[in-house]
Amino acid sequence: MGSKSAQKAARTAGRRQQRNRAIRSQVKTDISKAEKLIFAGELKSAEEAVAKAISALDKAAEKQTLHGNNTARRKSRLLKKLNKAATQSKAKPETEKAA
Repeated sequence: MGSKSAQKAARTAGRRQQRNRAIRSQVKTDISKAEKLIFAGELKSAEEAVAKAISALDKAAEKQTLHGNNTARRKSRLLKKLNKAATQSKAKPETEKAA
């Protein structure tokens, strides 16, 4: 069964695990929603979704659910995709006008 302190540690670890799982799941959901909007070409709503995802990532890092470097890497990749889509959408109308 274990000592009382071991039992308490197991209970707290279980509670932390549940909290962390919910936070990680929300982060993944927010990131995937943002990526879908980026690839669909809906930049206005994609920018809002990216901001929401970044906020969720920051909160996860603050609560130490995700490592700070992991959070920074995910934010960087997400913003890189958004910026690439934005530059492609700006370049696209110019080529259509020329044709």
